[in-house]
Amino acid sequence: MLTLYTSPTPNGHKVSILLEELEVPYAVHAIDLLAKEQLAPDYLEINPNGRIPAIVDDGFAVFESGAIMIYLAEKHGGFLPTDAKGRSEVIQWLMFQMAGIGPMMGQANVFFRYFPERLPSVIDRYQKESRRLFEVLEGRLDGRDYLCDEYSIADMASWAWVRHHEWAGISIDGLPRVQDWLARIAERPAVQRGLLVPGGREIDPQEMLQAAKGMVVR
Repeated sequence: MLTLYTSPTPNGHKVSILLEELEVPYAVHAIDLLAKEQLAPDYLEINPNGRIPAIVDDGFAVFESGAIMIYLAEKHGGFLPTDAKGRSEVIQWLMFQMAGIGPMMGQANVFFRYFPERLPSVIDRYQKESRRLFEVLEGRLDGRDYLCDEYSIADMASWAWVRHHEWAGISIDGLPRVQDWLARIAERPAVQRGLLVPGGREIDPQEMLQAAKGMVVR
């Protein structure tokens, strides 16, 4: 049996969406970030980095959301091509999210929403870089519905973050392909189900803020 350890954050939703798309049976163990359950000794044995999400699949632990997505896609044969070039292309765009969109939007959230000091130059730096990354997505989506033509883990990963652009103070005005891509993915039933994990409903922005605080303050 597979168990997903998660919280209602973009990184958590990346994995729950994939599990719903794959139609893989799984149990959910909700991690209360505000209570710092992610730092409990039992959980640190699963994820030494003390973050979410993580999975345990028949006794095998996997942490880091991108690594989890690759593992699940490969094991269950979905949303990741098997040919070398196709697989590489999807992983490149997955890493684009992991190394760029996630960290930049995460910092934009921190400094725009709840950092104790108002630092306009810092806020501007992260919002502008996030917008630049969105513009890269806009260019990539020219002539295609999804980042690698067919819907893949790369789309799920970036979508889970980009959908929160307003909360980070980042406009997607003038990015019609990104807007259409966001709407297209949001219509998928498995995506809608994945957003309800672990709480049975989609997290609202204020709750997301509290969850983010729990992840930042160790």
